Amino acid sequence: MRSLLFVPADSERKLTKSLQSGADVLIFDLEDAVSISRKSAGRHELATFLASDAAQAVRKDAAGPALYVRVNDLGTGMSLEDLKAVMPFRPDGVVLPKCRHQEDLNRLSHYLEAFEALSPKEDAASTGVIAIVTETAQSLAGLDSYREAGARLKGLMWGAEDLSGDLGALSNKAAATGQWLPAFQYARTRCLIAAATASVPAIDTVPTDIHNLDALKQETEQAYQEGFSAKAAIHPGQVPVINTAMTPNESAVSWAKQVMAAFEASTEVGVATLDGKMLDTPHRRLAEKILLAGVAK
Repeated sequence: MRSLLFVPADSERKLTKSLQSGADVLIFDLEDAVSISRKSAGRHELATFLASDAAQAVRKDAAGPALYVRVNDLGTGMSLEDLKAVMPFRPDGVVLPKCRHQEDLNRLSHYLEAFEALSPKEDAASTGVIAIVTETAQSLAGLDSYREAGARLKGLMWGAEDLSGDLGALSNKAAATGQWLPAFQYARTRCLIAAATASVPAIDTVPTDIHNLDALKQETEQAYQEGFSAKAAIHPGQVPVINTAMTPNESAVSWAKQVMAAFEASTEVGVATLDGKMLDTPHRRLAEKILLAGVAK
């Protein structure tokens, strides 16, 4: 998983077009991308699309994108209606916005268990969950709770726009440098650490400057260097840049293969040597991450 593309759920044209975007994960958005007055229409449009031959063909293609749905947050009272509309088609996963702590994940998991029982599918995996975990000040206090999240959790994503509103911040980036302001850098770093603690991918937030692909390339490369495994997008044109920046180069892949070979050849538990240098478990984990980069699901 390198790239995740948010797609408005109430646009048949955009839903169909997204299948050709090259994103590893498509997130059909029933939350921010759909106005209150169109929530019902959005659910209907998305359900129709998920039942279509095109969407079903993607589900059968092992190399195709994973299909996720962002529901409305649990506090709105709309999330159950969202799940009712889409769970008969058993999407690969659900994106939970404004997730405050592990208890919210547990609540969503109970909902998913019920809907999975109502719509059983042969050989269908349990519905995964990607949680957006920094959209409120309260959620920052819950970031240490995800270490026992369980198998449903597939990633933690951080978000800045909603957090700005909750904090009352007039901006989340410095005008002169484009760098995240301290409160937002703190949230970003905490998400990265929480994801590592929960042993799931950390997902960098969406770039809001749609047309500045140079800045996106730099931002994504930095995120990858820091430890993020993937980045979200809001426009198909951003996907190729993200995929490239989140894919390790040949040199990194070669190093990772050598590390794994060194561990396989080692007669000692948990350690190995490569070019005269000691390797231990963190090196092996990094090598495994590099070799897994680019896997869509």
